[in-house]
Parts: sequence; structure tokens; C-alpha cells
Amino acid sequence: MEQKKVYVETYGCQMNVADSEVVQSIMHGAGFRNVATPADADVILVNTCAIRENAEARVYGRLGDFKHLKKGNPGVVVGVLGCMAERLRKDLMETESFVDLVVGPDEYRKLPDLVEGALTGEKGIAVRLSRVENYDDIIPLRTDGVSAWVSVMRGCDKFCTFCVVPFTRGRERSRSLTGVVREVEDLVARGFKEVTLLGQNVNSYRDDGKDFADLLAAVAAVDRTVRVRFTTSHPQDMSDKLIATIAGQPNICNYVHLPVQSGSDRVLELMNRTYTADHYLRLVEKIKRTIPGVSLSTDIISGFPTETEEEHKMTVDLLRGVEFDGAFTFKYSPRENTKAWSMGDSVPDEVKLRRLNEIIDTQRQISFRKNQTEIGRTVEVLVEGESKKSMHEFCGRTDTNKTVVFPKNGVRAGEYARYIIERANAATLFGRSISTN
Repeated sequence: MEQKKVYVETYGCQMNVADSEVVQSIMHGAGFRNVATPADADVILVNTCAIRENAEARVYGRLGDFKHLKKGNPGVVVGVLGCMAERLRKDLMETESFVDLVVGPDEYRKLPDLVEGALTGEKGIAVRLSRVENYDDIIPLRTDGVSAWVSVMRGCDKFCTFCVVPFTRGRERSRSLTGVVREVEDLVARGFKEVTLLGQNVNSYRDDGKDFADLLAAVAAVDRTVRVRFTTSHPQDMSDKLIATIAGQPNICNYVHLPVQSGSDRVLELMNRTYTADHYLRLVEKIKRTIPGVSLSTDIISGFPTETEEEHKMTVDLLRGVEFDGAFTFKYSPRENTKAWSMGDSVPDEVKLRRLNEIIDTQRQISFRKNQTEIGRTVEVLVEGESKKSMHEFCGRTDTNKTVVFPKNGVRAGEYARYIIERANAATLFGRSISTN
């Protein structure tokens, strides 16, 4: 019998990328072959994100393409996986009648059986959240490369009022430390040069008395030539031990992503962020003091319900005070089932957009100014691959997560190379090589 083919398309964050690799591994183990295009597939699986409204809109648009494809090939199975599957299961199965499967992020082990049923005409739904599922025994299916994402925990217990994650991904549960280390050992043996440990809040990681600092140190010890990164951290749980671990391990990158969301204490309380702006600023100072040369990035939400103009200015002032190297910025997007949903959406969209643009412009100026200080410096870069803008150039990142573009000059992806920075803009450094090793 001809081997069935599966195509997996991913939307959203790195957690979804890691989940798709778990899905591909499960389907591969059940005898399905992964293909690169939906037209070649017997089964199309869309791994979705429900964090923001525009993410869901993109998925619905893509499902329209698959609906058209299914008209020409009625036998193809279309499945929706992940956060949208759990949140919008009724809508997906009833309104989008061509969808055959709806499978939540804790039910991927059931996929082979559900797909087999769908291939014979049965619709399938599995969206129950689990208190124990962490896929610790499944080695994600990855193509060889330079960098890999390694999920170390699932779910979140913080219940920020704007966030659907506790409702779409469930409560926190951690993988075993030994399981994570084994996965990293396998990646190192395959030639990967960088791993990023993933969790909704990695600082909450716990396994038999071990915390995230212990896990980070254990992963870093696997191979000192392999860089280690992690995301995302919650300021409330960023411990002195974790900061010291980052500072004390040479291959843990000098980069911390630390979402602040707002500079207003009132808004932070409405968000249930469990810290104040002053606590956050003191934490930043401690990180900078302990980890010289550290690079910091953050998340900002503009236009949270009842946010005033003065509170918006507090956020802009916080950006200027910290001087982040980068920021991920978003307009507030109401999400059903969250506490913030009941607060309404009181800030007009045009006001949100103006505030968002002010935040973006402020951060762009800061990033540009900080990157100008890199000119003339020599940096070590992990070569990742060809630049998106030129086939004659490569790109890579410093351990502080700054993107560097440089001439190819004989280097290969996966190598470390040293460059003198000659110019810079707000997003990118441009260098010329001096040596490779």
C-alpha cells in the first residue's frame, strides 16, 4: 500500500514550531511521510495560534485556500491543531464544514487514529487539556540545521488577564531534566550549534527539586561550543540564582527576553502581572550589573482597556529608561474567556495604533543608537545561512541576539566567525570578516 503523505503548516510562536515537530514525529512513527507542499498531501494539518485576533484571521484565510484545494481533491483530510482548535472547536467543526479534525495541543498522540478515521469519512475532535502531558518521550522530527527549539514545559499558571494560554494550553507541567538533556545531546550529535529552551514561563520550570537555573546549567554543560538561549521569562520569577547561572556559564547567551507589557502600575495590576514598574526596573538593573554587556528585549501591549494617555507615556518613559535592544509590540486584542474580555475594549483602535506607533518609533531610535555603538567592535557570530536580501551574503547572530550580515567569503552555516562591524541600522549590524574557526 502506498505510504500516506502529511503536510504540516505552522502559525504563531516558537512553541507552535516545536509542537509541529512533535506532530511530525508522531505521524512519521505511524507511517506517514512528511511533504513540503499541501498539494502533495493526503493529510493537511494546520497548527494554529489564538493569542491575537490577526493570528486567527490569517489562519481562517489560509483555511479558505485548503477548502478550495479540497474541492478538487475531496479525499484529502484537513485538520486544525493547536490553540485555535481548543478555543474555537465548535465554530471550526460547524461553520468550516470542510474541516475533518480539530485537535488541541495536549491530544497529538491521538492524531494517527483520528486521521485514519477521517480518511474513511469520520470527523474527529480531541481538545481535552491535560495536567500531565508533556511529550517528554517523543523526539521531535527535525531536519538538520544550525539552531533548534527545545520545549521544556507546557502551559502556564500566571493567568494574565489578557492571555488565553492557560485556557488553550492548560496548566504548567515540566518535562524531566534528563529528558531535555537527552534531547540536547542528540541535537549536538547531529551537529546543531544552538538550542533555545522554550516555555510560556521557563522560570517556573520544576522537576524533582530542580529549577530552571539547574536545567539551564545542565544543558549548557552538554557541549560548551553550543550556544544556549531561552524564552520566555516572567519578571516575578526571575531569580538571583538564574541571573547568576546566565552570568557564570560561558555558552549561555548574554540575552534576556523579559516582557514588561506596560509602564503603569495600575495597568500592570489590571493585567495581573504581579509586579510593579519599580520592581521591574530594579530587576533590570540587577541583570545589567550581574551580566556585563547583556542584551535585553521585551513585550509591550498598547491600548489595554482603560489605559490613559498618561499611562501610555509611562510605558514610553520606561522604554527610554531601560534602553532595550529590541521590543515586540502589539495592539491590545480582546480574547474570549480571558478576564480582560469583561473589561471591554475602551481604547479606540486609532488611539491604540497611534500609541503603538509612538512606542515603535521610540524603540527604533533606541535600537539605532545602541547599534551605532557596535561600529568598530569585533563580534563573534554563529553563521545561520544566506541573507534574505542577497545571495552573496550570509547572516547570523551574536550571543547578544543581534543580527549581523556579512560577505560569504568561504564560511559555512554552523561555523563561528569573527567580524568587525562597519555600519548598522536599527535592526541589523553589517560586518567584514577577520577570521574563522
